[in-house]
Amino acid sequence: MSAIFSLAGKRALVTGANTGIGQAIALSLAKAGAEVICAARSSAAETLELIAKTGGKGQAISLDLSDPMSGQSAFAEVAAVDILVNNAGIIRRADSIDFTEADWDDVMDVNLKAVFFLSQGFARAVLQRGGEGKVINIASMLSFQGGIRVPSYTASKSGVAGLTKLLANEWAAKGINVNAIAPGYIATNNTEALRADAARNQAILDRIPAGRWGDPEDIGGAAVFLASPAAKYIHGAILNVDGGWLAR
Repeated sequence: MSAIFSLAGKRALVTGANTGIGQAIALSLAKAGAEVICAARSSAAETLELIAKTGGKGQAISLDLSDPMSGQSAFAEVAAVDILVNNAGIIRRADSIDFTEADWDDVMDVNLKAVFFLSQGFARAVLQRGGEGKVINIASMLSFQGGIRVPSYTASKSGVAGLTKLLANEWAAKGINVNAIAPGYIATNNTEALRADAARNQAILDRIPAGRWGDPEDIGGAAVFLASPAAKYIHGAILNVDGGWLAR
């Protein structure tokens, strides 16, 4: 691998690394040379096995971000981390007229509050040791669009986009890059029902210029780029990885 894209000697922490996009990001970072700390509330054994099969290095820690402050201690429990990927997220669906306070708070806690306080803990650790760091947040197409029946998810992902820019403004001159990836429709367990609905699946494909659903590895490649020296002058960007959906 070209040195400009190499993550050799770096250590990355990926939240929600047990499945889907998080797993793909963890695996991609490991293939690029990083040691990956797989943080999840359930077992990340499968991800670690995949990393090991590629000859990469990884470890797992338990992290339940339904308590958004639980990540404050994460960077005291592991060796110095150079890359933070805030991937963990949840979604709740209901008409806005019926949406509950619990569903609002649960989503905002995981998708936005935890992202801020994990990033804060990471930045404090990086600055304390006088190093450099990369924060990669996982935004969404709903950072730009409204969607329907997902008010707290849309609000949280819009917040992630804004927070990415704010933290970039504050930390760019201190050696910390903060950027985000906005995935499009990706073929994961979370979208299985949509893909199984023939009419809905076709409607989605008709809107995507690339003519296909994204693979989790598509997001992994974008994460490697933003974590690498190739992206050293990129700050506050939200990289759409959506097959052209937002350009339509």
